Amino acid sequence: MAPLCFFASDLHGSSERYRKLTGAIRREMPSAVFLGGDLLPHGIKTLAGMEDNSHAFIEDFLAPLFTELRQEMRDTFPRIFLILGNDDGRFEEHRILEYEAAGLWAYIHDRFADWETYSLFGYAFIPPSPFRLKDWEKYDVSRYVDPGCVSPEDGARTIPVPPSTVRYGTMAEDLTRLTDGRDMTTTIALFHAPPYQTHLDRAGLDGKMVDHVPLDVHIGSIAIKRFIEERQPLLSLHGHVHESTRLTGEWKIQIGRTWAFNAAHDGPELALVIFDPEQLEAADRILV
Repeated sequence: MAPLCFFASDLHGSSERYRKLTGAIRREMPSAVFLGGDLLPHGIKTLAGMEDNSHAFIEDFLAPLFTELRQEMRDTFPRIFLILGNDDGRFEEHRILEYEAAGLWAYIHDRFADWETYSLFGYAFIPPSPFRLKDWEKYDVSRYVDPGCVSPEDGARTIPVPPSTVRYGTMAEDLTRLTDGRDMTTTIALFHAPPYQTHLDRAGLDGKMVDHVPLDVHIGSIAIKRFIEERQPLLSLHGHVHESTRLTGEWKIQIGRTWAFNAAHDGPELALVIFDPEQLEAADRILV
């Protein structure tokens, strides 16, 4: 029997969405669940000097929720693969790794993992945005920054990063380093950012300008787009741009032989993408 998979992203610490997700897991018993970042309450609170509740969220809600589900489902508990996103403070990464060590989930940012007959990898970084938190932002393919956006060098972080990495590191270089020499034929890539200038990265910036310069309504990654075009993984999973599906009417696209899905959503519901890796054209996206 072909494996059933779930993909969700941008839950932003919503206990209601997580409970809807675990309820769907109980009912449908997928073999694998992919979580595409922006999973925790906003990390920007730490930078603002406010009390941050992401630690309490992981310790008091998220880990117990999945621990209880694992105990209940036993051998039918799915493999869970996750990354963080640009709204998640990286200072919580070590806690995610602690629960990975306990076997609760697999954290795959900047790593490969195997599942069934597929290889998987994750990548959490996005291109420069207007937001101040830069834990998960890098230059895309060059040191260019769109009008209205804040450079990775000018933002703030919850953990220290070498200045040379901040100044010269790019998403393009990261993806080359991570995937060079690997066969992508059976690879599932879990990104937070969507590919640039597609139906998956369309932001609601119509008519907006900064210093008389029109803003680009496409805010995805050129590096990710080029990676998909050139390396053609089996499947590419994305989030980050909540309104793109509402604006374009599309949540799945094909780039060459690669299918790409978006699970971000700008409504109160949980957007859940359900797919079989062997029949990606039949994938469905439901609001729960």
